[in-house]
Amino acid sequence: MQPFRFAVQVSTAESATAWRDLARKVEDLGYSTLFIPDHFDNQFGPLVALTVAAEATSRLRVGSLVFGNDYRHPVVLAKEIATLALMSENRVEFGLGAGWMSSDYRSSGIPEDRPGVRVSRMEEALALYTALWTHGTASLDGEHYQVVDAVSTPVLSQRPPIIIGGGSPRVLGIAARHADIVGVNPNLAAGYIGREVIESTQAEYFDERVRWVREAAGDRFAQLELQILTFFVTLTNERQSAVDGLAGMMGVTSEQVAETPVALIGSVDHIVETLQMRRERFGFNYVVVHEAEMEAFAEVGSE
Repeated sequence: MQPFRFAVQVSTAESATAWRDLARKVEDLGYSTLFIPDHFDNQFGPLVALTVAAEATSRLRVGSLVFGNDYRHPVVLAKEIATLALMSENRVEFGLGAGWMSSDYRSSGIPEDRPGVRVSRMEEALALYTALWTHGTASLDGEHYQVVDAVSTPVLSQRPPIIIGGGSPRVLGIAARHADIVGVNPNLAAGYIGREVIESTQAEYFDERVRWVREAAGDRFAQLELQILTFFVTLTNERQSAVDGLAGMMGVTSEQVAETPVALIGSVDHIVETLQMRRERFGFNYVVVHEAEMEAFAEVGSE
């Protein structure tokens, strides 16, 4: 089993000073990584925000969960990420996704192709990123990208770790074969918060998806980190009351709340035990929480 790592996902701050302070706090609390999403709603632009966060800290890793592939050409983004990796002394984790939030496409005017097309385009882009960062050059005569003798500058001593997350057999298969970190995700089509997230993320859901990853990864499975993004985290000594309250609010059963791996509710000792059990069952070692619970959850990471 991989050792535990913990990360915080944040989107914005009140000012530049507040953003730098937030990055330093994430580092001081002992988290491995600061992540920012990549959407066109109320959040900072990820590339600049991650650069500032890296510059404000000395150990903290930075990355996006995840860069939407359709929003930037891979040769362009490869150079930006390589530059950030150089400037941060290899503290970048590169998350890549096919795009899923329809409002991003509507607000930007970028065409939203059907999921299969977006995934195929992401797979071609992934080949370009890997070649540029590994070999220093890339050419591709693909269906979606035609690239001739692209050059990677700056040249990196090591390529950034690649994160790909998803919930379908195809995306998880791509992640298992090509990524370093695999995010096993719920279906977010209904949004971030809602009963559908809990109902669709019971233990059996993750059992099946981890099996897909294991089968596609083959011998490299042991080297993969498995990441999970949490949606409901509450540190409390009144666990059952908190579970019942969330269940009532979401319109699901208390048993469903207690069993879903996207929720962590209970005392520090209980959550530590839960994380250990879930790592044994699913392999999840890389746990991502949100800003609202990062200070309380830091006590879990210190255990």
